[in-house]
Amino acid sequence: MMHYQKNGRLFKCGVTVFSALLFILCRGETQVGPTQQIVATVGESAVLPCYLETPVDATDMIVDWRRPDLSPGFIHMWRNNKEILKDFKQPSYTGRTSLFINKLKHGDVSLKLSRVRLSDEGTYRCFIPALGEESFVELIVGSVSTPSIEVISNTSGRLVLQCESKGWYPEPELLWLDAEGKILSAGPTETVRGPDDLYTVSSRVTVEKRHSNNIICRVQQRNINQTRETQIAVKFYFTSDPDFTTLLIIAAVCIGCTLIFICLWKVTRGWRSSTSSSYTENKIK
Repeated sequence: MMHYQKNGRLFKCGVTVFSALLFILCRGETQVGPTQQIVATVGESAVLPCYLETPVDATDMIVDWRRPDLSPGFIHMWRNNKEILKDFKQPSYTGRTSLFINKLKHGDVSLKLSRVRLSDEGTYRCFIPALGEESFVELIVGSVSTPSIEVISNTSGRLVLQCESKGWYPEPELLWLDAEGKILSAGPTETVRGPDDLYTVSSRVTVEKRHSNNIICRVQQRNINQTRETQIAVKFYFTSDPDFTTLLIIAAVCIGCTLIFICLWKVTRGWRSSTSSSYTENKIK
């Protein structure tokens, strides 16, 4: 009796192991293509692509989008023409995810992510349980802004310019160029990372008359393939030199005083001449 019970247990154990192996083999979970990289900027929308190997209708299938590095990791769960398990969704994604309903019938289960944030950066998994298909998408998030140029000083034919750009991510590089696109020698770039993880960069350059009249400040981030630049038309004002200005003022005052003296001298001479003539005429009479 005990012999039969032992054999029965072994049989059940074998069936269980076989069933587990069969489930794994039948599940046949495959990755749809290699991991893709998508670049998005803060505040904009991003589409994380995911397509079934065979373009069948996925309207009634479960579409599971999640981030493995988060807990809970549910980003968007879809089934029977609606999003499900909203209560288990990662809170930071609430109201910002959706599928393209009219494309589901063609096997397109891509996810649209609205109002992208820096915290959205990471790897996303698209999984279709019914077909055992999955794919991964890496989202790279960046933030950009247009630089501004300010004239710091303009003396003796030398112009000092400062360029600043706020709100970048990842950390960018700043370049000064002339109108021909040649890089100008400039001071070191100062970089500050704020509490919001965004970077502010600034740099100064000294421009002389031998340079072109148009100077460009370019801020770029190669990882997210983003570039912003601002151009300024420079003019050299020698009168902005304090010493030269003082000399001009003194010269103008001297010239003015000289003109006034000459006018007074002429008036006085004419008055004396008129008075002398009147005296002579009266004496003769």
